[in-house]
Amino acid sequence: MNATTNIDHPENSSEYSGLTVNAGVSQPPIVNPYLKPRKRKPLPTSGELVEGILKGDVTTLSRAVTLVESLAPDHQSLAREVIEKCLPHSGNSRRIGITGVPGAGKSTSIDVFGLHVLRQGGKLAVLAIDPSSERSKGSILGDKTRMEKLSQHPGAFIRPSPSAGSLGGVARKTRETIILCEAAGYNNVFIETVGVGQSETAVHSMADFFLLIQIAGAGDELQGIKRGIMEMADGIVINKADGDNVDRARLAQAQYRSALHLFPTPPSGWTPEVLTYSGYYELGIEEIWDMIDRYFKFVEANGYFERRRRQQARYWMYETIDSELRRRFYDDPARAARISQAERLVLSNRLSPFAAASQLLAD
Repeated sequence: MNATTNIDHPENSSEYSGLTVNAGVSQPPIVNPYLKPRKRKPLPTSGELVEGILKGDVTTLSRAVTLVESLAPDHQSLAREVIEKCLPHSGNSRRIGITGVPGAGKSTSIDVFGLHVLRQGGKLAVLAIDPSSERSKGSILGDKTRMEKLSQHPGAFIRPSPSAGSLGGVARKTRETIILCEAAGYNNVFIETVGVGQSETAVHSMADFFLLIQIAGAGDELQGIKRGIMEMADGIVINKADGDNVDRARLAQAQYRSALHLFPTPPSGWTPEVLTYSGYYELGIEEIWDMIDRYFKFVEANGYFERRRRQQARYWMYETIDSELRRRFYDDPARAARISQAERLVLSNRLSPFAAASQLLAD
């Protein structure tokens, strides 16, 4: 018995001659050695996907949306084919963007709004943009769990999508998902945003009606009167107008109505309305939907509805051009070395960021 062994196992020393150390049992493999690797199913053709989507098959629709969200080149190519073939079957839904401050009850409200819409007939797709962590880049995607009743309804399709640090990118994919959902027969589409912020502009560019959810009694009501978001809203609804909070909700309603008079008339010619309701107790839901119905009749009569849809199509064409140019710039292998070299010069203060960008763009 050498010295090293005695140090590692002092019980093997001659002082403890009555003790022995067994070799032990080897650890079993982490992966089952008898498990056969599963073969990946081949990608379906664009024709198969389109056929399933037009039949309203939820599994096929979900798979197509996954392809839209994928970054793999072959998935993106297939997704583009599917979208182009579904495009003639789209455009026949009411697209409603829903936003509000965190804690305003957006998911609960969508749950009751959706059930109200489904009771009137038709189908509903809910597309929720979920924020991603800046550190881990992950998302909880838990909005569906808060829509308890809607998630169990056969006429509803709920799809949360991670923002993945790029609201513009996820908004473009959401825009494409809308086309697929409409082709699948969903004549009502809700787009829920992550909260008051940059995502509202992107969602406003793909919605026909923009609904802003606010709450009363949570502090200074004037903090909720933000010019940018108020100008985008076609309707403002104040949630949690129940119990002891009814008077505060009515006061906030009066304040928002006064604030709206200070803003110019929207391009649609529609004057935004301010209503109160309770999503938890399902009070005032019908009045909100009556307001939305009046809006659609108004904009369809004056031609703004079609004009707005054309503006959105043009907007997304240019947005897609911008994102594609950015992708091609960074994915070019020949440019990668020059980008790294320019970055080193910028970090060492030998070149300004603006000059570096100009040189890279000029190459």
